[in-house]
Amino acid sequence: MATPTTLSREGTIAEHPLTDQTNLLPFRKIVAVFFGLGLCVFVTALDSVSVATSLATINTAFHAGSVISWVPSAYMLVSTAFQPLYGRFSDIFGRKATLTMAMLVFMVGNLVAGFSKNIIQLIVFRGFAGAGGGGIVSMMQIVVSDIVTLRERGKYQGIIQGVVAIGYTVGPLIGGALSQSVGWRWCFWITIPVSFIATGIVVFVLPLKPVQPGLRRKLLSIDYLGTILTLASCTLMMLPLIWGGVTFPWSSPVILAPLLSGFILAFIFCIWEWKGARLPIVPMYIFKHATVCGVYITMFMNGFVFFSSLYYLPQFFQVVLMYTPIHSGMFLIPLLVGQLAASFVSGIMISRRGKYKSMIHTGFAVWAIGCGCISTISHKSNQGAMVVFMLLSGIGAGQTLQPTTIAAQASVSRKDMSVVTVFRNASAASLQAFVRNLGGTLALAIGSTIINNALRKAMNDIFVSQSLISTIIDDPSYLAKPTSETGLSAATVSYILNQGYTKGFKDVFYLNASLTAFATLISMVLIKDKDLSRDDARLKVFHVENIVKAQCVIVFVTCKGGNTKMKPKIHGLALVNYDHIIVRKDR
Repeated sequence: MATPTTLSREGTIAEHPLTDQTNLLPFRKIVAVFFGLGLCVFVTALDSVSVATSLATINTAFHAGSVISWVPSAYMLVSTAFQPLYGRFSDIFGRKATLTMAMLVFMVGNLVAGFSKNIIQLIVFRGFAGAGGGGIVSMMQIVVSDIVTLRERGKYQGIIQGVVAIGYTVGPLIGGALSQSVGWRWCFWITIPVSFIATGIVVFVLPLKPVQPGLRRKLLSIDYLGTILTLASCTLMMLPLIWGGVTFPWSSPVILAPLLSGFILAFIFCIWEWKGARLPIVPMYIFKHATVCGVYITMFMNGFVFFSSLYYLPQFFQVVLMYTPIHSGMFLIPLLVGQLAASFVSGIMISRRGKYKSMIHTGFAVWAIGCGCISTISHKSNQGAMVVFMLLSGIGAGQTLQPTTIAAQASVSRKDMSVVTVFRNASAASLQAFVRNLGGTLALAIGSTIINNALRKAMNDIFVSQSLISTIIDDPSYLAKPTSETGLSAATVSYILNQGYTKGFKDVFYLNASLTAFATLISMVLIKDKDLSRDDARLKVFHVENIVKAQCVIVFVTCKGGNTKMKPKIHGLALVNYDHIIVRKDR
């Protein structure tokens, strides 16, 4: 039987062990699969916000100081670098095997993170968990695009994002309660039982689409050089952003050398993916679409602003407003409820109207207003107004996530291929998740740098000793101790809080408002509405030889019945797909 052909780069055909994994399912099976997928992404959301809420407690326990930002940054960094790899792994090894592996890595990482004896161990284990967590998010989007038609995709992805929002909603409460009662370690262990159940559902419910045999061929088709370049460039660009102005001056060679090296490696990665990779992690030809470029730019900003809010708002409430972990977690609920509602409603509207552009730019506009309002929060702010500000931000965030996903998938058209093949890969979905996670990773690094630099400047202005500056950066709760212990007057502490922490956090919120406003303009200019009636998961057969290449079971169906003496008339084709049949009439 002929080897299946797929497109490795625009206009060129390469042979490799990829199999079309489109697998449209009946409604009853979709429900079962979505229950398993929902649990998988629920635990990642629960993990993110529960850990974010407990960061202040972890910082106090380990006296981590500015290094504490590496706990979320390590997770985001590794998950970002691994996301494109998971996309290709799922093309080669199958969706079920890849998602199961991601869940197992995530569980093991969280298990050992809970046993960490110092901050370095915790950072390493969180990075290990991130190697699985990044794959879970990517695989959710990929599996949804496999089993649901393009027009219906927004509705089902809205449901999944609703589940994610529930995880984000209960996570701060669970994280705060665990930190105050049984200890921060349970913020990592709490996800393991749910992850185990979710993995079991994936194994037994997710339909297995057979992929091409030959383990050696599959392993050889992986873009190892591209993977190394991705991880190395991300790491080298991230380190200077975390160190800059805090650990080392921005003009230091320790900052400039890795930053420049990171950009050079990123450039080499692009050239390799364009010209050298046999099966590229990022097919460069997809960037010729203006809508795809617009989606990736706005998704980068979406990830930056969302994860920045998710991690720094609880810290702002605890450090500046002196709220308890539970109290600070409760103020995230309006943001996450708004995201849940907007995500679900936007998915339904896309399925009914088939349009998404106006939803994207109005969502970013609402989000920009919400971020601007959040930047005005202070000790004197009315708590009712604070709830409204958070709700506005949540509505904007939820209204932009699903429509941009649909826009990216709708823009990857079959007309871009010079030869019509039965081909579908996970590059577009995994790249979108990669770009969003990259924005989130940079948000954590840049946000930490902004806050620590503002804090250091405020203390230098009032001539606080360098040793005391290091102590306060390492342990912000030091400011809450009695004057007899710290030697700092009430006026000095107030100045540090207002001109240091408050200014640093507000600078982060100003940056968020600016980015969402810019995303509004980008979405209006670059993103275009596409026809969603196209079912790009449909099998298209143009010639007899393509039937052999597709390696599918093709059944001829007769339109005449009853008279066995009549010569059968071919009415159409049927693709046998597990326990149901999808009929395609001749064109």
